[in-house]
Order: sequence, then C-alpha cells, then structure tokens
Amino acid sequence: MAAADCSPAPPAPAHPLANPGYGKRSAPEQLPRSEADFVHLYPREASIAAYIDRLPEGSAIGYKALAANIAAYGQQACASSLRRLSDAGHLRLIKEHLLLADNSFRWVTRTYFSRTSRDDAWWKTFVRGLCGVDVTERERERERERERQQVRDQAPGTEAETAPEAEAQPAGSSAATARSLAYLTLAQLGRADARMTLSAAECAALEGLAAKWLARGATPDHLTVALTAGLPSPLHSPAAIARTRLENKMPPEPVNARTIAAQTVEVNRVVMVCIGCDNDETTVKLIRGVCVDCRTEMEAEMEAEAGMETAGEAKGDGGSSEPARTLVDTARRAAEIRASAGLKSRKGKRGRK
Repeated sequence: MAAADCSPAPPAPAHPLANPGYGKRSAPEQLPRSEADFVHLYPREASIAAYIDRLPEGSAIGYKALAANIAAYGQQACASSLRRLSDAGHLRLIKEHLLLADNSFRWVTRTYFSRTSRDDAWWKTFVRGLCGVDVTERERERERERERQQVRDQAPGTEAETAPEAEAQPAGSSAATARSLAYLTLAQLGRADARMTLSAAECAALEGLAAKWLARGATPDHLTVALTAGLPSPLHSPAAIARTRLENKMPPEPVNARTIAAQTVEVNRVVMVCIGCDNDETTVKLIRGVCVDCRTEMEAEMEAEAGMETAGEAKGDGGSSEPARTLVDTARRAAEIRASAGLKSRKGKRGRK
C-alpha cells in the first residue's frame, strides 16, 4: 500500500479587493438572502453568483479574479458566466465620471451586483439615477452602514456566543466591552469555518496584526475571507495559519485609499458598459448589459454547450466526457455562428479583467 501524502495543500489566495473606488457595489433594495436566489440559473452561473453575493464591497469581480479564486472554473468559463449573469439581470458594469473637489475629473468603473434579478428598465433607471449623486456623502453613508452592521454583529448575545473569553466575563465588565473589532473578528472565525476556531490567548496574540489590516482599509468580512478561504486539509494549527496569512497577505498602507471619496464632489456622467468587451453604450447597443457582438457569442456558446450535452446524454455518459474537446467544439461553433451573422472574429477578446 502506498504511503498517504500528508503534506498540506497550498492555501488558495484570499479574494482580492479592487483598486480604491473600483470593484463590486451592491445594488439597493435587494430581497433578503435565501436558498432560492439563483435557482433560475444554470449550476455554474448559480455557483458564481452565490460566490459574488458573499464577497465584500469593493472586491475585484472580473473574470480573471474570479478564475484565480474559484478552483472549479477557468477564465473562459468565468467570462461567459459574467455575461450570462448580466443577461439574467444580476450584474451591470458602470463607468462613473467623477468631478473632484479640485475641479479635476476621473473615470472609475464599478460592477453593480444584485442577488435579486432586475429587468433592463430597472437597471436603466438605477444607472441614470447615479448621475448627480454626491459620492462623498454616498461613501460616508456606506461607512455608516458598515459601522451599524458591526454594532449589530456585536449586539448582546452575539459576542457571548463567539468571543472565547466572553463567558468568563461578567455582563458590563470593562474587559468584555473593551474588545477591539480586530479581536472580535478573530474570535468569530469559527463561524466561517469551525477549523479556524481560535482560543482567547490566540486571539489576543494575533489582535495587533488583525488591527493593522483594518487600519489599512480591510473590512471584517475581507479579513475573515482572507483567513478562511482555501484552507489546507488536514489543518493542524489554526493560529499558525492565521499568523502566516496575516503577515504574508498584509494589505498595503492606504496612501491614497480614500482620495476619491474624500475629494469627490459628484458623479457628473454615467455610462453603462458591456460586461464582455468594455465597449460603452455610446458606441454599441446594449441589451441587458451585453452588446450585440458579445450577445451573439454568448448565445452561440449556450447553443454549442447544449448540443454537446445532448450528444453526451445520447452516448449515455451524461455529457461529462472529453471536457477539453467540448470547449474546443463550443468555441468553434460560436465562431461559425458569428461568421454566418457577418460579425468579426473576437480572437483575443475575452472580456473584463
């Protein structure tokens, strides 16, 4: 019998944040999270949508960032899924032209995500409503909401369940109320993954490093993801894993991290951008956030994939054999459909980074 390989698997990188001012933004007025949020999607798109839904604000959610952090799917699959999520009403890519306090201008690109599917009319109304918004106040409100959420998370009863030392402290004692947000975030890691449950002494020892993360702009959610994503199996020492990640993945000092929010006066122009190719609505026609060219390619891919699945089922293998050949046939069929429609080849164009 061959000896088992007990060496730990290398940990997957924590999902990265986008540059300041960019990245994921949650659309307003969403319904509460439920198990039925993405049941109308195909399994791949449902899985990626659920992953995006749980990422903190400002996360990078281009196809490269997703492929680097979701082991099951590569860049081509993630790029295709982003187009399909836009078509299903869950995503829109928006460019905002910001007027800054010093009378200079700056474009930023944000990906707005909604777990609640929206139709094209809703998205268009929402996007037009962004024009003229005081971004400084908007960012302040986001910060206030984060602070309110942190207060809710630390409400009486929650801390007693998650903080290792809370049970030993009398209600209202200074030691129980003086715990920092960094300490509490570490103490709650066991909620995200039971294997990362830390003792009171371990939380205290790592508190300083975690506090540096928060001081450099990381949110408690981002810190939690960084310390629990892609854990090795078996996991022998959660405290050692936490220390290594806190030290090696420390965010850079926020030299200009709040420059946009601090200086912005308002959004003076907003354009919707194709999620597949970055062309904006002033140069191409967009239908549910996808331009005509990218839509043709998306529909060709879906048709080719459906054909491959049907052929696989006819063979009795469930369509799961020869995945590499399936991808090649899908791309070939998409190219054929594009050529028959008189569209140019999209060689080398794969969507957002």
